[in-house]
Amino acid sequence: MQRSRSKYFERNGKSYLLVELDHQPNLDHIETVSGSREQLYLDWELADTRKARPQQRRLFFALLSDIYTWSGMPTDFLKELFYLQYEEYTFGKQISLSDTTESSVSDANVLLDLVIDFMFTWRVPFKQGYELLPREQEYYQYQCCRHRVCAICGREHADIHHWDAVGTETRKLADHRQHRFMALCRTCHNEFHQIGPVKFTQKYHVQPIKLNEETLIDLGVMNRKRMNKIDQRNLETGKKL
Repeated sequence: MQRSRSKYFERNGKSYLLVELDHQPNLDHIETVSGSREQLYLDWELADTRKARPQQRRLFFALLSDIYTWSGMPTDFLKELFYLQYEEYTFGKQISLSDTTESSVSDANVLLDLVIDFMFTWRVPFKQGYELLPREQEYYQYQCCRHRVCAICGREHADIHHWDAVGTETRKLADHRQHRFMALCRTCHNEFHQIGPVKFTQKYHVQPIKLNEETLIDLGVMNRKRMNKIDQRNLETGKKL
């Protein structure tokens, strides 16, 4: 993801971000996807430009140790492998987690996301790195749901738990795009209902997430036909999507 300098300001009761681009964008492509060269939609996140934290370094090497235990590949080799993957993912940007690093917290988070994604994809057991995992991080929660791994204890074949009560709607009729989820094994799922969401959050330092449409479909929580039907109903009734 390209990082750009931005300025926040308010005018006439509204909030705005003014973005400085490093190079001229492809206006033809913008017009193709947005229908206009002047107005477009952006997905953005706030970059943490502080220097990468020692905790991130500890987590990185703990996860490499877990991969070594699983695969037998030396941690020095794994380090260079993920550094190269990061460089490819960021189109040539280099990273370091040394004490003298110039890499930022956000840079280190991208690197950690690549490692965590690898471990979920290949079902690498979390051992040394488990206690250091950022269970409050949205990406970790997303991967737990995507791979049905319990976000609390790491067990596989977890349930996709509805964090928020569905209420009077039946689950079949509910718009699950508006609800939050967490992957929980049966034991942790039962504990959630026994102690409630507040105490559960305080005990495990976790936060649920909303899932995008593609993930909801892949997990079998909703289907495209149901989404389109809800969207059409909302348009007819004037309800905000």
